[in-house]
Amino acid sequence: MSRRPESERSDWTDLDLLTREEAHGRLLTEIAETDVRLAGPDAGDEAERELLRTRLRALREAAEDLTDRTRKD
Repeated sequence: MSRRPESERSDWTDLDLLTREEAHGRLLTEIAETDVRLAGPDAGDEAERELLRTRLRALREAAEDLTDRTRKD
């Protein structure tokens, strides 16, 4: 345990950072869950369905961006 005050500790000491692969995996899980929710009967009204579609597009773009960066590195 560090004797430094919380405000002076580095974020790196917390060791809670995700790797790109871990982040990509979590995004894929969220994409799958959102797909299921959007296809299900409990997706709500059209406005809620549109929000889910928007979220799904954003999740897919983020996952693709992580994949592209992993290939470049």
